[in-house]
Amino acid sequence: MKKPFHQRVGDFLEGKGFYIVLFLCVVAIGISGYYLFATLTRDEPTAPVSATASVTVTPTPAPVRASAQPEHSVPVRTPAQTSQAPAAVVTTPAASPAAPSPEPAAQEAPASFTWPVRGDMLAAFSVEELVYNPTMGDWRTHDGVDIAVTAGTQVRAAAAGTVSAVTQDPLMGTTVTVEHGGGLVSTYANLTAAPAVEAGDAVAAGDVLGTVGDTAIAESALTSHLHFGMALDGDAVDPMDYLPQ
Repeated sequence: MKKPFHQRVGDFLEGKGFYIVLFLCVVAIGISGYYLFATLTRDEPTAPVSATASVTVTPTPAPVRASAQPEHSVPVRTPAQTSQAPAAVVTTPAASPAAPSPEPAAQEAPASFTWPVRGDMLAAFSVEELVYNPTMGDWRTHDGVDIAVTAGTQVRAAAAGTVSAVTQDPLMGTTVTVEHGGGLVSTYANLTAAPAVEAGDAVAAGDVLGTVGDTAIAESALTSHLHFGMALDGDAVDPMDYLPQ
């Protein structure tokens, strides 16, 4: 007759089952002891390492700022990317300013003069008193001297100088102006229409400037003559103060 289940379990525990349960208990105690030992030794300090540790730190490259002009991106060359040595900077000394050229010495007025023509005096110099002008029929000043000579007589420079102008004056006709230096100027009026000199010509005392004509409308009532005048620094002066007696 077959035994019930609980009787069979009791018989098993009384026999071989007792040793199996005892073995399982020992295994459980061993496993518990192992984990307990591992837990106690985990907090102990780690033994020092005798070898020297080598740590390599790789620097993080700095970010490159964006260019102000995004359309044209220019690559940045680091020193490691080029093998060329930096170009030497040559400093050129600034050129010293050129010394100013010396100004030409001012020409002094001549010490002596000569008569431009020889003849009788028709009208004297007069700027402080009015004199009668028979051609114009009025009283006016006279800024030169009128020397009577025949038409075609050569007119000569009273002193050395430079011809500064050849003009056609509406009242005094063809006129040649000569600068002598020192602010002194001489004028020769009532010449023929084509004088012998032009502006810029250098003349010496006695050089021919032209010939006496009849171009001075303001003095056409007078006999043929040369109207000769002088000025110092722009003011009319008496030519007789310079011409020899």
